Amino acid sequence: MAYPTVYKPYGLQPVNLIGGQVFAGSTRMYPIIYGYATDIFYGDFVVLSRGRLERASVSTGTTLNQTVGVFLGCTFTNPVTKQKQFNQYWPGGTTAGDCMAYVSDDPDAVFKAAVCSSGVVMASGSNAIVGCNVSAINNTGSTNTGNSANAVLAPSDTPVTTTLPLRVVGVVPDTAVSLGTATYSSISTNTITVSAIPFALPVGTDVASVASNGQIIASGSFVDTAASAGATTVVLNQPPATAFVASSTIVFTQYPEVLVKLNQGLHGYYSATGA
Repeated sequence: MAYPTVYKPYGLQPVNLIGGQVFAGSTRMYPIIYGYATDIFYGDFVVLSRGRLERASVSTGTTLNQTVGVFLGCTFTNPVTKQKQFNQYWPGGTTAGDCMAYVSDDPDAVFKAAVCSSGVVMASGSNAIVGCNVSAINNTGSTNTGNSANAVLAPSDTPVTTTLPLRVVGVVPDTAVSLGTATYSSISTNTITVSAIPFALPVGTDVASVASNGQIIASGSFVDTAASAGATTVVLNQPPATAFVASSTIVFTQYPEVLVKLNQGLHGYYSATGA
């Protein structure tokens, strides 16, 4: 079975819990204040304010404190038809006093998310960032689909080690894209020279090499600066953990999706400061 191409971000989608525990689809329901003016899309981070749910604008920093989870739709009485309605997203300004939102609020929840370099420009995760911290990108969701457009910010050589709101717990191999190979020539600091690459390399692309026995050798590095097709130099975030052998084959793999969870202390349930 072929997996679909991930061509744009879609917010965060719960897949399981840390430790491999099953996500059974359970949610907690929180009210949204009457007439709350901001759209909340399926997959957006949410926080509590005066006992009511609001959308969390994650920006690219650490503004996820007091997050109680991820929004997964809502129900309310339509103020025009007076009928109960189930929505993929909360339409800002809706004058419904009985709105209840479905929230994936387990602090141990693991979410799947797309990786972007900025806005909705697709990039890549890497095996090298598993266990590292990353930030998120705040994008406006779609009123057509009701889905969020938030994304994980592709790492660079510095932010992976700083205190950021999300912890990467894995990549998603199902949607990985094998971009191809090139022949290694030399390295200067963290810039490698290779044969002309016939494909573009997005930021974050995973880099590995092929051993003489045919095994893949993980480099522990990723592409730090996007490279266009035909380039003969590639800038890595750091030199490879295992030195490339002259004339070896370098393998480039894009992971458009990663698995993340909220970092310790950022979830509202784990913070000593009340909402």
